Amino acid sequence: MHATRSRSIAKALTWRVIATLTTASLAYIFTGDIDTAIKVGAFDVIIKLAFYYLHERGWEMVEWGTVTTS
Repeated sequence: MHATRSRSIAKALTWRVIATLTTASLAYIFTGDIDTAIKVGAFDVIIKLAFYYLHERGWEMVEWGTVTTS
């Protein structure tokens, strides 16, 4: 069994919404500035979405820990 690219993208997007809201909230708590929080959140989503997708696809090439059913 393997995940399709579209599944990997969907998982990455839904996770990024949660993670970006967390990061932006922390930026706001620490700075008290909503503009900074939005900028940090925007940069966070771009960089981490790319890295998550690459990580997910990389793991698809590793057979360790998978079970094949017949």
